[in-house]
Amino acid sequence: MTEFVTAADGTAIAFDIAGEGAPILLIHGFGASRIITWKNTNWYQTLTAAGRQVIAVDCRGHGESGKPHEPSAYDDWRMAADLIAVLDARGIGTADVMGYSMGGQLTMRLMRDAPRRVRRAVLAGVGEGYFHYAPERAEIVAQGFLAADPATIADPVAKDFRTFGERAGNDLAALAACMRRPRNVFTPAELHALTQPVLVVAGEADTTSGRPEPLAQAFPHGRALIVPKRNHHSTVGDRSYKEAVLEFLS
Repeated sequence: MTEFVTAADGTAIAFDIAGEGAPILLIHGFGASRIITWKNTNWYQTLTAAGRQVIAVDCRGHGESGKPHEPSAYDDWRMAADLIAVLDARGIGTADVMGYSMGGQLTMRLMRDAPRRVRRAVLAGVGEGYFHYAPERAEIVAQGFLAADPATIADPVAKDFRTFGERAGNDLAALAACMRRPRNVFTPAELHALTQPVLVVAGEADTTSGRPEPLAQAFPHGRALIVPKRNHHSTVGDRSYKEAVLEFLS
């Protein structure tokens, strides 16, 4: 059953709980939801069978959570604060955290803003591309979400994002606002100050994320996993990724 917590700005944040044991907080990717990224790929089953309690969140603008239409509502610090509010609502002081793509970026923000709340972190669907954020590309994708006629979208990446967003039943204006959100990309030196154990995961064919090693090397206790023959979308349900996470968390 979906539970809700109200963020400081009044936005409703949806989440659910599955299983019992040591908690792990799951943060999905952009344009997806806790169901699409984690439940439909059998991560709930994998983690609960391993004796873990899953806390899976719908980020604001996604799934069952509230959907503001202002980019400022999606500032990284606000989205990280939503995660803290969920942990507080369940009385959880410290948890392992796994984020995919956008969720991996938010995990890094959570590690920086509330280091005592994160025991270990899995950053999946992210890699060296994290250090090369291009606002102009984000704007092209945002404009694709807002196009009155999707047939007019010339950029193939923007068209793919629009198609995915529509198929997932998302609020396209909210996704555009989220894509335009203020972002703080941490430097390698800033990431080196984060002392939690970190596993960085990316598919071998993931041209969106890039290779995981440069990001993993920025952390003092980071290690990288390359998932063979997988791209940005197919990595999330991969068996070898799941096996590596269970080993890392054990």
